[in-house]
Formats: sequence, structure tokens, C-alpha cells
Amino acid sequence: MDEIMVLAQEYDLMVVEDCCQAHLARWNHKRVGNFGAFGAFSFYPGKNLGAFGEAGALITNDKEWYETAKMIRQHGETERYNHKMVGHNYRMAAMQGAVLATKLKYLEEWTRKRQKNARFYTELLENVEGIHTPTELEGTDCVYHLYVIRARDRDGLQRYLQKNGVATGLHYPIPLHLQEAYTHLGYRKGDFPVAEKAARSILSLPMYPELTEKQIRYVCDKIKAFKN
Repeated sequence: MDEIMVLAQEYDLMVVEDCCQAHLARWNHKRVGNFGAFGAFSFYPGKNLGAFGEAGALITNDKEWYETAKMIRQHGETERYNHKMVGHNYRMAAMQGAVLATKLKYLEEWTRKRQKNARFYTELLENVEGIHTPTELEGTDCVYHLYVIRARDRDGLQRYLQKNGVATGLHYPIPLHLQEAYTHLGYRKGDFPVAEKAARSILSLPMYPELTEKQIRYVCDKIKAFKN
């Protein structure tokens, strides 16, 4: 973030932080969402702080942008029936707010449990041949919405784990430059080899606060049993 903010200042750019999977994460003791003009958070049910349906929020320290965002979410209204600009209906249902207000009380505890689970995964997998575990940069406080490893034979490992009752995920299997939506940019396979290699090797292991050490050990034992 330090380098990004220097670049933004040099070229007079506005930084909007995608914090959708990073509730309570920190960089150099500063929580994400506080660096740029806006921080965007998702409260999709599967997120670290999730509602019971679609929900999200923006945060900002700029009063002018705060007022503008409020207008945009409410059809451009400044007061009832007075529309200052063309806006949209981005209001969050009150029910979702009630759910989030209750769950917010547990977010720090859930985050600590995710971090503990991640440390245990790394401890058990760090010396397994063909497996690369996540690493944290100095000064970061990761919150592990996902725990993603890289595996030499990702597809084979995923099938093996599935047969042994372990559900995994791919986040994400197709790089952006190979998505049909971006074909107009003219990129082809091989243009971004690092992204393509990652897409072929990443595998998301089970991660949620309620995971037990016994469950994590089972997952890791099965990974070790697989001839990667």
C-alpha cells in the first residue's frame, strides 16, 4: 500500500481499496480501507463478516465523498423527493443490517480463530514436497478469508481430497486476461505466465473459524498421503 499511495499521489490518482475479503486486516498496524479515498467491503454470506443475503458497504474519511455516496445509493436524493443527481438504489435491507450488527461483535474472535487455523495448516504443510503454503509479508496482519496452497498436481490432489471427504475450492481457475469478457484487449495464453501458473496450481483448503485441529490434521494427513 505504501508504494501504491506514492504512485497515486505522483499521478493524482484516486485509490479505491478492494477490502471485500479483508475485514480487520492490517498493513503496518493500519487497518485496510483507511489508505485510499474509499474502502469497499462485501458482506456476502461467505465473507469473514457475512449477512444473510447480498450486502456491502463503503467507508471513507472524506466528508464530501461520503455525502456523494449517500446520494448515489438513494436515487440521488439530498432529502425526500429532492434529487440532486442521477443515482441508484443501493440501499441495504434493514434485516441485513441487524444481522451484521449482531455478528460484528464476534468478528475479532472469528478472525483470531482463522489466523490460528492458518498457522496450524502452515505448520503441518510447510515441508511437504510439491506443496507451497501462504507467506505473510512483514508488517501484515492477514485474516485468511481463504487458505490457499499451491500444489504441483493440483487437479489430482483435489480429486483425491474429494474422494476422502474434503471439499476444496478454486479461487480462481481462469486468469483475467483469458476471460471471454476481456478478449477485446488482445491478450493470449502465455502473455502472463505467472498468473497462468498460479491459476493451474492454487487450491483453497477448508477455512472457517469453527475448524478443529483434528479436522485440519485430517486434511493435511490426506495431502501428505497423496503422491503429489
